[in-house]
Amino acid sequence: MDTQDLRLSVSQAAKLFGVSDRTIRRALALKQIRYIVVRNRYQLNFESLLNWSQYNPHVAKKRDAKGLGQWVEKWKIKNPKFAPRPPEPPKV
Repeated sequence: MDTQDLRLSVSQAAKLFGVSDRTIRRALALKQIRYIVVRNRYQLNFESLLNWSQYNPHVAKKRDAKGLGQWVEKWKIKNPKFAPRPPEPPKV
């Protein structure tokens, strides 16, 4: 692990991703999110949280509506089969 890893508490992650603390704890119990324990508190790996939120449709929807995703324009892709492309120039 890199010493520059960004770590969040359960409550910080819940607020950031627009879900409840219970949802985060359920993912921890299912080992879907990487974490360490510091002074009897979970410290969640941000990259792991982000990957979890992208592959779980229920969480992705909440993340985009109430959490971090509402400010990230790139995540609002209507058709996930296609990568974002720059707008085409107007045809003359």
